[in-house]
Amino acid sequence: MTLTPEQNQIISSIGNLKINAVAGSGKTVTMIEYAATRPVSSKILYLAFNKSVKQEAIRKFAARGLSNVAVETAHSLAFRYIVSGSRYKVKSQGYKTHEIVEILKLQNIGENHAEYIVANHINKFVAYFCNSDKQKLQELNYLDIVTDVKAQNFVTKYYNYITHQTRLLLAMMDRFEIEITHDFYLKKFQLSQPVLRYDYILFDEGQDASPAMLDVFLKQQAVKVIVGDTHQQIYGWRFAVNSLEKVDFNTLQLSASFRFRQDIADLAVDILRFKKHIGGYTDIQITGKGNSADNKTKVILARTNLGLLLEAIKLVANRNIVKHIYFEGNIHSYTYADDGASLYDVMNLYAGKRHLIRDKLILSMKNIDELEDYIEKTEDAQLGMMLSIVKEYETDIPQIIKEIKEKHVADDEREKAELIFSTVHRSKGMEYDTVRLVNDFITEEKLEKLAKQIELSEVSTDRLNEEINLLYVAVTRTKNTLYLPVDLTPAKTDCSGSIHLYNDDEWYNTMVKPYKVKACNGKKIRKNYPNAYKPWTPEQDNELTAMYCENVGIREMAKHFGRKHGPILSRIKKLELEEKYE
Repeated sequence: MTLTPEQNQIISSIGNLKINAVAGSGKTVTMIEYAATRPVSSKILYLAFNKSVKQEAIRKFAARGLSNVAVETAHSLAFRYIVSGSRYKVKSQGYKTHEIVEILKLQNIGENHAEYIVANHINKFVAYFCNSDKQKLQELNYLDIVTDVKAQNFVTKYYNYITHQTRLLLAMMDRFEIEITHDFYLKKFQLSQPVLRYDYILFDEGQDASPAMLDVFLKQQAVKVIVGDTHQQIYGWRFAVNSLEKVDFNTLQLSASFRFRQDIADLAVDILRFKKHIGGYTDIQITGKGNSADNKTKVILARTNLGLLLEAIKLVANRNIVKHIYFEGNIHSYTYADDGASLYDVMNLYAGKRHLIRDKLILSMKNIDELEDYIEKTEDAQLGMMLSIVKEYETDIPQIIKEIKEKHVADDEREKAELIFSTVHRSKGMEYDTVRLVNDFITEEKLEKLAKQIELSEVSTDRLNEEINLLYVAVTRTKNTLYLPVDLTPAKTDCSGSIHLYNDDEWYNTMVKPYKVKACNGKKIRKNYPNAYKPWTPEQDNELTAMYCENVGIREMAKHFGRKHGPILSRIKKLELEEKYE
């Protein structure tokens, strides 16, 4: 194979090295060739980001004949050192809020569901400490990661109690009294000051390393190479740090992407320029060298699990044009929050059917008002999204979910799927021929408003930076065609060969039928249809209903609302105006 000058410079380098690699730039290939040029007697460790990447790397290194390379993830390495042969038992899914209440025998301390709110914060504090590079819990201030005012007030009031119970839970894990979490044995690994006997350590996806694992990496005597994309850090919610910015090694670049064409590269750069609103942005160059014309794999990408589920619900509720779909990861996980509560539990609470609720946390709520109070005090975004879905679709949810699961194909039949559904986090490191983004990412307009709150300490710069990174990662998953909501498009972007702005009618028809939507100009759409694709408000729904009853024409409605004809017709159908008023 022919390597680029940038790749050759990396391969011939000596000493510790930091590589900033843009999306699709062939960093795995580069690392394999780097390893191949080291002495055969060298012992090399390649640290992969997750299990699927590890398995793929094992295959690729073996195919290159590199038997001197060990491939591990941070957790598989820590597991071997800490858990294997010990008395520790691992709780694979982590602890749910109600389980922590039961283990610690937490009591209500004067506010509604205070024991569950405390347990939620204990869970987060444990994860915060275990992923940190600190030696002791008291070296951290948990309030540093609490952003909502109502949650801050609660934590401040009960800070000493939360801290004490967090230390107690950690101690119980350490004494073999309860099962340990994956985060816990990674922390034990870091605190044990391990010596990894390798000549070279290659750390992939370094931008999403936890401080704990970065601490282990930096303390080794081996030649160290860390590679990643500073703009692909999207795991801050798991307390990852952008290690590329914290490592003072010689820096080289991989700036050419072999995945997509130049128009996608230009769009990606325009999105990264959003960071100018929050400061600290340095111009980046991306060269697009991709030339794929394939249209086999088609994916819908969303920012969140529940945002993706909502998109699937819309598809099944309003249309019947797709026979086979596939969700990356376990499809059942999309109807559950990380804490274990299900969409059905929230629905049954909303409907007053408490006898059908299985989750103990949701069962402890008397009504939806109490759940909303809990969501505010814990900053539980997943439960908040579930509640939004329930309010929108109510008791239709079971039938809709049933239809989604009936269309879902098994892992070994993935190629049969006409549409793949995935979140940005699950799609990390993957690529697809055609990508459509759900309109649940941050917009430049919203970013500008939030940026004004930074000086007031009402919003985190790191959080906004990661929101921009999520959009960047999403658009760079495509090899051929990208469908983008108007709201997400940088103001100066003109649609070209690879990029299309869409509405729902154009999108779903295009995905199933063999024709292409004509390329469109983002500025022209914004000018002619200023409200295109924006959410409908209750006031607008009332206006539309009145106009429909007065037999106002579609053309006049479209002009009045500043929208195209398709969305007007779709909203009429959504509100069932034809059935109600004909």
